[in-house]
Amino acid sequence: MQEELIRLFKISSGMLLLVTAIAKLVSSFGRAHILQNLDPILAMSFQHVFGIVGLVELIVAGFCFFDRRSRLQVSLVAWLATCFVTYRLGLVLVGYQKPCSCMGNLADALHIPPQIADTVMKIILAYLLIGSYVTLFWLWRQKRKQSVISPNSKFPIPIS
Repeated sequence: MQEELIRLFKISSGMLLLVTAIAKLVSSFGRAHILQNLDPILAMSFQHVFGIVGLVELIVAGFCFFDRRSRLQVSLVAWLATCFVTYRLGLVLVGYQKPCSCMGNLADALHIPPQIADTVMKIILAYLLIGSYVTLFWLWRQKRKQSVISPNSKFPIPIS
């Protein structure tokens, strides 16, 4: 049961990252004036930020779909979600008040108000962050349960 939940988490994380990656990459090739504005944290144009972050999300999504190592897949999702939370905290610290343009121009193309798009992205971020750390904790506990101390040895013996 729990293995199935982990598999579903990895697939859903991959799908969410794939969608947001495509949105950012498509936006990075756009001509909207806002793309030339500097990101308040990274001090590079939003166009470059969207391109770089979109590629990173695409790579992590690829791992979620095609790699077989659950711990690596979930660790990459946790790392990326932690980076996003750190970025959002940085926006708060510098007093940036606008909604995050995490989806690039996709929200505009779908006529989704920026505040709603920002709220949806916060929910997705919470899902990725909490889900990845809970999954990593569960994987860690499972690994610990698979090792027992032999009565005649001081070293753990893996159970087959």
